[in-house]
Formats: sequence, structure tokens, C-alpha cells
Amino acid sequence: MQAEVVMQETRAMPTDMKVLANHIYEFKKGVRQMVLFTFNRKYERFALERLRQQNISYIVQPVGNDRMNLFFGKKACMDAIRLMVTRPLNQLTPEEDFMLGALLGYDICAQCERYCERKCRNCQAAQ
Repeated sequence: MQAEVVMQETRAMPTDMKVLANHIYEFKKGVRQMVLFTFNRKYERFALERLRQQNISYIVQPVGNDRMNLFFGKKACMDAIRLMVTRPLNQLTPEEDFMLGALLGYDICAQCERYCERKCRNCQAAQ
């Protein structure tokens, strides 16, 4: 009976919140130490309450266009994010962007390529 209720609840859940549930599951299982989740602002209350209920540290950052960035994970990671992400993500330096991607566990070679591309673009803009 309980599994049936969970299945009905899952089917009724919007896609954004299904993705959040999966991210929380991966965090709780130790697959990820930190997550960056971008979602529609209308789900903010639900998302934050879900994290509070599970005692998970988080940081919210408005993106615009009714979207929000939600960082969550280990407290040490959130402390680093508070120090590093002090402006919109598209305004991070190439170095900050690289560090953020590495902290999020993104493919390190892809992060190196992204860093070089962003750094060279900035170099060319300065000339």
C-alpha cells in the first residue's frame, strides 16, 4: 500500500522536482558531495523545505527568467561556494569557473578545455 502511494506521488511530481529528488538521493548515497541544480522559481519553497527536512546545507542564487540556482551538499562545500560565488555564474573568472566545475565533479578534461577556451577568449578581448 505504501509503495503505491509513493508511486502516485512520484507520477504527480513535476520533472524539476523529480530531478531534485534524484540529486538528493545521489548526495545521500555519497555519489556527489555537492550539487548545482537550476530550476523554476515556482518550486523554490518545495525544494528548500525538502532540503531543510533532510538537514542538507544549501545556497540559493536567483538566475533571472524565473529560474534559480540551488547549490546543496556538504557544509564545507557550501562554505567554499559562499566565498567563491559572489556574483552570477556567467560573471565568474575562468579560474573561478574551473574551480566550481571541479568542485561539482564535472569531467576534469572538459573543465580544462572550458578553462582554456574562456581564458583565451578573455585574452583576445583584452587586446
